[in-house]
Amino acid sequence: MVKEQFKVSINAPREKVWNSLWQEDTYREWTKPFSPDSHYEGDWSKGSEIRFTDGKGSGMISEIADNVPNEYMAIKHLGEIKDGVVDKTTYADKGWGDTMETYRLTGNNPTEVTVELDIVEEYSAMFRDMFPKALNKLKEIAER
Repeated sequence: MVKEQFKVSINAPREKVWNSLWQEDTYREWTKPFSPDSHYEGDWSKGSEIRFTDGKGSGMISEIADNVPNEYMAIKHLGEIKDGVVDKTTYADKGWGDTMETYRLTGNNPTEVTVELDIVEEYSAMFRDMFPKALNKLKEIAER
């Protein structure tokens, strides 16, 4: 497991950046580099279960570990979804269980977004390619 960190500075107020991250329509837009039909099912309340899916029956099942509005979001990944079926066992067996993904917002216009991910090393290069594209899209959305 490796920890990757990604940052972007956005010329927008922190609240607008936060809303751009988590509102359904803008979430779908900035996460397109991961999957063209990327979306979530659930809500961002601390302790709630949330599903991140690709629109084709695959994705991840996670839990919102923490949510401090306009400041910090922590997502604990619990398992994978394949063909619409949740599988937490295989995920843990592969050493991916309880991996974290965090978002920290600092400053205010400009707002800096720092994302930290626990990633299985074999997927690290893929995320190093996709995450900067996604954050640049987030920047575009929040600055318009």
